[in-house]
Amino acid sequence: MSDSLFLGIDSGATTSKIAAVRDDGSVFPSELLQRPTGSEGGPEGVIRAWMRAIDEYMAEHGIKWSQIAGVGLAVPGPRRSYGVLDSGPNLPDSFNGWNVEQDLISALKQASGRMLPLALGNDGNMGGVAEAHHAIGDQRAGVVMLAPGSGLGGAYIDPTGMCLDGDHLAGMEVGHMAAPLHLLDVPALTCGCGRTWGCFEMYTALAGLPDLLNLALPRYPDHVLADPSLGKKERVLKLRGLAQDGDALALELFDLQAKAMGLLVGQLAMAVDPACFVIGGGLIDPDATTEAFRSRYLGGIESAALAYLWPTQRETLRIVPASLGEQSQAIGAAHVARLTVKAGSSVQPFSSTSR
Repeated sequence: MSDSLFLGIDSGATTSKIAAVRDDGSVFPSELLQRPTGSEGGPEGVIRAWMRAIDEYMAEHGIKWSQIAGVGLAVPGPRRSYGVLDSGPNLPDSFNGWNVEQDLISALKQASGRMLPLALGNDGNMGGVAEAHHAIGDQRAGVVMLAPGSGLGGAYIDPTGMCLDGDHLAGMEVGHMAAPLHLLDVPALTCGCGRTWGCFEMYTALAGLPDLLNLALPRYPDHVLADPSLGKKERVLKLRGLAQDGDALALELFDLQAKAMGLLVGQLAMAVDPACFVIGGGLIDPDATTEAFRSRYLGGIESAALAYLWPTQRETLRIVPASLGEQSQAIGAAHVARLTVKAGSSVQPFSSTSR
């Protein structure tokens, strides 16, 4: 029907967000609706919290269940199988082995009076789907999203608009690929994942900044961050502000991160040859960084990547900032539900028993 909508749920450990897209792929206009996930109440509490948030969203916008053609759910990893969660660092043990797909399908059926298609995927991948759709519209082309934050998230979105999950639900874990340390002139830092080969995450994201700062500080003995009374976290959180004030040490570190990201872009361009790279994360957030800082960071990525691209890629490959903010993962989840339904899939392929 022409007024069909697809709902998207972005579930974090503490808060969840709701968004929707129309049947034609356009985003349903709405303010960010963010509510507590309710994880302290166990799996049942989370289901209740999601359904309350959906009810609130639908009531606020005058949406009826008869308009809902499918639902998408973005969840953080890891997952034991398609619809079953594994143990994770941010959720209680009671969520280990939870068949979230089965319980949410049941709750949606009770609320809507019918079986609704449910698409489930990694939150980073879902965010990539939304940003890819926004970046290239109806163009049939591949897109890679790289989102540095605490760690480094990555997603590949193919020309159909769907993300790569991988056969073991571990596709595009690009943060844990080995960085070319000889080009960065840095030692191999041990990653939180346990790998010691120098994961890209340690040179592009917050996770590695404390170590990178410690390596740089001896060259700046009088620097404000050399103050021994400052804690590790306090030091790192000051870096972005210092860089935007022109501080040489801070700029050196973020230039290094941009170079590492550019080298990763060069490697992934050879692997999947996308038309566009979307760069997310706090370093390109207009509310948190200056235009000059963002331009320097994105320019550093492009400069480092160019030398490793094929000639045709140098002419046409785009590297653009993400633009959907906190709603991206919920919007992406809704997009994946829409695309799967339009591809003619029934509810069954979403079942963990069929994977």
